[in-house]
Amino acid sequence: QVQLVESGGGLVQAGGSLRLSCAASGRSFSSYAMGWFRQAPGKEREFVAVITTRGASTNYADSVKGRFSIFRDNTKNTVYLQMNSLKPEDTAVYYCAAGGYFTITPSRYNYWGQGTQVTVSS
Repeated sequence: QVQLVESGGGLVQAGGSLRLSCAASGRSFSSYAMGWFRQAPGKEREFVAVITTRGASTNYADSVKGRFSIFRDNTKNTVYLQMNSLKPEDTAVYYCAAGGYFTITPSRYNYWGQGTQVTVSS
């Protein structure tokens, strides 16, 4: 079992930055690929970024490429999402997830956090 807790969300103006954190408890954090997803009101949950177990590879949604960065610290059991040049359309609840595959598909992830709200004002 893995428990995930996100933090770092909040209200920011367009063009600003936020860093989200996802702290994991339980065993074998370093054996999981970690993903970030988001869900805006009235929309389906969508992929944002994913990182492999040791951080060697990453993948990003086209909408965030060049602005967001995912990285992890396995010594702290934490994965991060650095978000720069934020836009109003980035407003959503952001979730981290842990799974056994380096994938953009939400259903392939086994564990999910409760989410953290990010609101970008114009």
